[in-house]
Amino acid sequence: MIDLIIPKKIRNYIPQALEMKWETLSPIFDELLNRKLETLTELEQWLKDKSELEAALEEDFAWRYIRMSCDTNNEKLVQDFQYFATEIEPKISPIANELNIKLVNHELVDELDPEKYFVYLRAIRKSLEIYRKENIELFTSLQVSQQKYQGISGAMSVHLNDQEYTLEQAATFLKDVTRQVREDAWKSIQQRRLVAKDELNTLFDELVATRHQVSLNAGFENFRDYMFQALGRFDYTAKDCYKFAEAIEKEVVPILAAQAEKRAEALGEEVLKPWDMEVNTSGKPALKPFSNGEELIDKTIICFNRIDPKLGEMLSTMKVNNLFDVESRKGKAPGGYNYPLAETGAPFIFMNSANSLRDLTTMVHEGGHAVHTFLTANLELNDFKHCPSEVAELASMSMELMSMDNWDVYFENGEDLIRAKREQLVDVLKTLPWVAVIDQFQHWIYTNPAHNAADREEAFKQIYTRFGAGFTNWEGLDKEFGNLWQKQLHLFEVPFYYIEYAIAQLGAIAIYKNYKENPELAIKQYLQALSLGYTKPMNEIYETAGIKFDFSVEYVKELASFIKDELAKLD
Repeated sequence: MIDLIIPKKIRNYIPQALEMKWETLSPIFDELLNRKLETLTELEQWLKDKSELEAALEEDFAWRYIRMSCDTNNEKLVQDFQYFATEIEPKISPIANELNIKLVNHELVDELDPEKYFVYLRAIRKSLEIYRKENIELFTSLQVSQQKYQGISGAMSVHLNDQEYTLEQAATFLKDVTRQVREDAWKSIQQRRLVAKDELNTLFDELVATRHQVSLNAGFENFRDYMFQALGRFDYTAKDCYKFAEAIEKEVVPILAAQAEKRAEALGEEVLKPWDMEVNTSGKPALKPFSNGEELIDKTIICFNRIDPKLGEMLSTMKVNNLFDVESRKGKAPGGYNYPLAETGAPFIFMNSANSLRDLTTMVHEGGHAVHTFLTANLELNDFKHCPSEVAELASMSMELMSMDNWDVYFENGEDLIRAKREQLVDVLKTLPWVAVIDQFQHWIYTNPAHNAADREEAFKQIYTRFGAGFTNWEGLDKEFGNLWQKQLHLFEVPFYYIEYAIAQLGAIAIYKNYKENPELAIKQYLQALSLGYTKPMNEIYETAGIKFDFSVEYVKELASFIKDELAKLD
């Protein structure tokens, strides 16, 4: 029997029991900074030693973030996170910059294998270009302020039928066949969000102002242009994002508008309201693919095992090592994530399950990220594992679609299985306009940094309307309509991390198209692409996966038509 317990990593450079405080870290950084590197072998060993330190630091930070988000009410966990953000990270930043300078200025740097180090060195040089010492304090402030969103959102709950629910749990009522139940739940959720509206607007104003100052310090006109460089977007520009949005508006929005008309007719409603968009039009109760968090994990292991036994083993390893927290509860941060543990070589999956189909797709999505983490665990340098989001999300979104052929694990009833697949395919298309909304909204926010909360709300309404406004009627719901953006965690915590979902969604559709034609080849190419980490340029990684890195109008049309045809097969 395979032993799934993950052994503690043996360190070759830093102490095995290194205490993560500056007094113990400082001498190690000094040694790296002052070490003489006279041969290519010594330079490469220096890179490995630096990588070992970086992996240990990343994993320590990861656990602080994970534990805090699992219990936002625990002040000790919040303080542990803030200690790293305020006492360790600001001190590392300038020395890390000096280490980068030491590397790129070394006389032997050009003798490093370009096939192996090109992408890595390109990123290092870009980070040096935009580094400014005066931004260290601002990044510390942002790290602490961004975390406040979790605390505010994690405290949100509503009472329905004399029972308290987190907002994630309450959202399951939006699938109820009784319209009044859905309306009551939707309005309760939005009213609770409106209670925090001013507090979150004040927080966001502070974040925008600080981010804008970061960009000015680095010599940029606005934070948008700064982030395109900081995120290492070597393969596309802001202008490309606008063109992509236009393609989505032209090719995807009409398909979803037609789907909305069918929905209204099936529900017998003249107009669709926001609480009419999650209920199944069959008139049957919401799908229940599992009954609790443990069952969700176990069924997903079976599902992944069917795709490829290695994938099932990866999730089994996570379960044995307690690397899941999936149940929704009060005081837990909202959302879901896969957090790589850089030194251990495994990930942690965090989510807020309320036993819904959306939770199933969240699990297989984060499971795709988890597979990526395992496949890159043994890459030589820690930075080789730092994939751009367009690649990271390709891993997760492709898994959502490829796993569908094994969803009978969750749905024994054939009709339920068809319903689940149909909902998933519609959601794939729905992802694209929402991503376009959030992305275009961010472009507006940071190229208009002097705006106020009222300006921001009006801009969001205009952008959301352009992409269908959820394909519902918002009459009489103006406050709720203008405040919808506040539910998007990315806007507060990871600015400009969103267009990647649309780019990767297109790529995932292309992989799924290949999978329907040749499952074995598609899986093989998918795993080969993920195993590259970020050792190749993005377009080469996509090519290894058997697809194109392309988001032109023609490509959007081709892939949207494919999903439309797949939906027709389920009718």
